[in-house]
Amino acid sequence: MAASMLPLARAPTCSPSRSSNYPLTIPSSPLRPPSVSFPSIHNFKHLNLLPFNPPRLRSLHNRFKPSFALESDVPHSPNQGSEKLHSNRKSYEEWDLWSAKFAGAANVPFLILQLPQIVLNAQNLLAGNKSALLAVPWLGMLTGLLGNLSLLSYFAKKREKEVVLVQTLGVVSIYVVLVQLAMAEAMPLPHFAVTSVVIFFGLIVNFMYYFNLLNDAVWRLWEDFITVGGIAVLPQVIWSTFVPSIPNSILPGTVACALAIVAVVMARTGKLSEKGVKFVGSISGWTATLLFMWMPIAQMWTNLQNPDNIKGLSAFSMLLAMIGNGLMLPRALFIRDLMWFTGSSWASVLYGWGNLVSLYCFNSISREFFLSATIGLFAWIGIAFWRDMKAYKYSSPLRSLKELVFGA
Repeated sequence: MAASMLPLARAPTCSPSRSSNYPLTIPSSPLRPPSVSFPSIHNFKHLNLLPFNPPRLRSLHNRFKPSFALESDVPHSPNQGSEKLHSNRKSYEEWDLWSAKFAGAANVPFLILQLPQIVLNAQNLLAGNKSALLAVPWLGMLTGLLGNLSLLSYFAKKREKEVVLVQTLGVVSIYVVLVQLAMAEAMPLPHFAVTSVVIFFGLIVNFMYYFNLLNDAVWRLWEDFITVGGIAVLPQVIWSTFVPSIPNSILPGTVACALAIVAVVMARTGKLSEKGVKFVGSISGWTATLLFMWMPIAQMWTNLQNPDNIKGLSAFSMLLAMIGNGLMLPRALFIRDLMWFTGSSWASVLYGWGNLVSLYCFNSISREFFLSATIGLFAWIGIAFWRDMKAYKYSSPLRSLKELVFGA
């Protein structure tokens, strides 16, 4: 979920640019994920996709068990799920390994995804063509950035190093774009200043926690902060997307912030039931996913308001966003992480493929390009469900989907 995605402006001549980490992100986002990844695999540098190797596969066997939606932020222990024996052990372990490798491989398209936009923005800034950067909606970028930062905390808590890398890449790359937008006066300076402080502090806290250098009390404060921040920002961002079609107001964010503070205080003081505490604990991850998921909607609304902006979108960037989030889907499905799967599938289908639909409708890409991307995406989703069904030895892929939504 990624992860983070941007539209690509053409040259200094016309109006435009482009917008997951998820989450992108998300989403991504990528939400990379629920990057996906997200989930832990071997070190990214060992991404060699070798044939079946029994000793290596055994070390990964049953590291995960299906997780319930409200418990998906709980770290997985290496032996979790070992009580479940599979008669088709080889198929299960093999898909365990490959789905993890695919999630780690999502780093590649996400890295390539951001560079063209950053380079193009720099060229426009040097040429004095600041108006070209107006095609990149800073609100959509900020939404993706906050989603990536919250998902970074989500996966740092789960100790998913590959996904932590995906989300960090999303945070840093989108922040660089926001720096460029601030330089072009396309983003208000006060908003940029506050964003910079939050991002700087957030990265330090997450990495100190990941490397066990942070006090648990400080981490809980950070979790409360991103919970309150996520609940406050989400309705405000949704509202602000449609300004000036609706009156400009901070009421949605203010009301949501007050409700979030009350919920967090009640959870910390034991005023809620165990189920209520779990629900509050899951909010930060879900708001991050929803922020990541809102990113493509903000982009599409911008396109509807200014159809000429579609010329500034890069089909290659949209394709990379679709591929990056799509690579995370098998792993999210395999470990039954509903939040991750929701963010990555949304970003892959609605943001990546959805924008390709827009480009095709406006004759910006060829029919062959669009059909190839469409067939590739939906075939990949079908393969993910089919392999998951075989790994768990189910008779129908609907069983996998049921476990994903409702838990085992």
